[in-house]
Amino acid sequence: MGAEERRRRILQAARRAGSVDVGRLAVELGVSKETVRRDLNLLEGHGLVRRTHGGAHPVESAGFETTLSYRATLHIAEKSRIAAASAKLLGDAGTVYIDEGYTPQLVAAALPRDRPLTVVTSSLATAGDLVCAQNITVLLLGGRVRGGTLATVDHWATRMLSGLVIDLAYVGANGICREYGLTTPDPSVGEVKSRVLQAARRRVFCGVHVKFGAVSFCRFADVTQFEAIVTDAGLSASEAHRYSLLGPEVIRV
Repeated sequence: MGAEERRRRILQAARRAGSVDVGRLAVELGVSKETVRRDLNLLEGHGLVRRTHGGAHPVESAGFETTLSYRATLHIAEKSRIAAASAKLLGDAGTVYIDEGYTPQLVAAALPRDRPLTVVTSSLATAGDLVCAQNITVLLLGGRVRGGTLATVDHWATRMLSGLVIDLAYVGANGICREYGLTTPDPSVGEVKSRVLQAARRRVFCGVHVKFGAVSFCRFADVTQFEAIVTDAGLSASEAHRYSLLGPEVIRV
């Protein structure tokens, strides 16, 4: 097993279990504890795990959700580039959906202000950012507000979406995988995202490279449903090509 494959397995194990132990990894991978420690240090240097005494945990996991404020401290430069590139895909859309999460919030901030635009969102943070923006009308979905993400869910939100036709939806996920599609840990969040995709004419996924290959509990979309995937250059060109074979344009920034 090469070093790159070993580190990929370590990261997958961390995301799957929520944490990893140096000693257990050394036994499972057939390497020394010092090798595992070096791998974890390298993964931490890339912002993928956070070291703990005797192990590590993932900084972003497909299996559990981090808070919006915590996400805002991770991969900031990459997320800013992704947001700017995503906003350029707006085209002639007059109505836009902005998903919950920090990267979609940055997309909202990058939208043009020189023409009328209606933004539908489940995110209280995004609604607050845009409510005074010139030429932008904000429609906030109703429903139960989730404390960690400051986003609305449940039947109030999905009922509103059932009566809308949205030109373009910017959607995030906890994980994106060629086999299992886009996933999220919470069924109520997955239902809102699924309804958004039904209501949208065009769909763009925006997310950092650590989302790729990760799988969570609730599947809400297939990769084939998206016209574009916008991510950072941390996703290899070969892997980006594999996703593009499913239909969407893959943009690495």
